[in-house]
Amino acid sequence: MAKSNHWGPLAAAAGALVAGGLVLLVMLVVVEARPAEATFPGKSGKIAYQGYDGQDYEIYTINVGGGGKVPLTDNATTDYDPSYSPSGKKIVYAGSDGNDREIYKISAGGGGKVQVTDNNTDDFDPSYSPSGKKITYSGSDGNDREIYTIKPGGGGRFNVTDNSTGDYDPCYSPSGKKITYSGSDGQDYEIRTIKPGGGGRFNVTDNGADDLDPSWGSS
Repeated sequence: MAKSNHWGPLAAAAGALVAGGLVLLVMLVVVEARPAEATFPGKSGKIAYQGYDGQDYEIYTINVGGGGKVPLTDNATTDYDPSYSPSGKKIVYAGSDGNDREIYKISAGGGGKVQVTDNNTDDFDPSYSPSGKKITYSGSDGNDREIYTIKPGGGGRFNVTDNSTGDYDPCYSPSGKKITYSGSDGQDYEIRTIKPGGGGRFNVTDNGADDLDPSWGSS
């Protein structure tokens, strides 16, 4: 299946909202909005999200009861896909370096921005490992999307998947021993698991419709 079909269900929903001058905003949300993938045990803290500032999307945090909104990023390019570190002290997200999308991390209170990836292709969907020692994300190998891991400070990039179809939305298991993601079987997108070091790939779903955005819970 063509990679554009990854957005098929969302694009169809956007079409239903054409009336009322919402086309531009809806398409921005369809293309840019991705879920924060990681949830770690512990006390509930603030919520990180991407919000529109009138020009583009920035990363914000807000109290769970509302109020206390803090802008973490403020620039002329779109930032999206925020995901907390296990400690809650860092947030990883995807943003533009002026040429393409790269993975960045920033302090949860703002400041301390670090560029984690640096290449000539789009990287997005970042999510921390439970140990906080790795970040997994979706990046291009020059042909299609693959799943990678990298150190939070950059370096040590590892190609977890290697195939001819698109792989998206990676999320670690609570044990850190598996990664779940959405990958194409050539017809549609299915939910899969794989070892962070590669190998042991398993098809969790197998049907004729797109399955997207997996998130791994704990018991």
